[in-house]
Amino acid sequence: MKQIVKILTLLLAVTAVWIGLLQTSTIPESYTWLLPLYLIVSLGCYGLLMVGVGLMNFPTCPQEALFLQQDIVEAREFLKKKGVDVGSD
Repeated sequence: MKQIVKILTLLLAVTAVWIGLLQTSTIPESYTWLLPLYLIVSLGCYGLLMVGVGLMNFPTCPQEALFLQQDIVEAREFLKKKGVDVGSD
């Protein structure tokens, strides 16, 4: 619940700043109307950047890969005992 309050507060603050910029003439009106679009594009770029950084820093787990291969072998053996064709390697 606390997170939603933070998000709504931030959204309200950004909206208040945007409306304030629309009513004053500090920024030309043609630019002010595009600010929400710029914000959305910026947040999208930030999200893509964070996904890219997360993928670059993704840890490799060789021990877990061995456990997964072992589980696959066990599952194939189990399915073969049940009469299921699992293919051949």
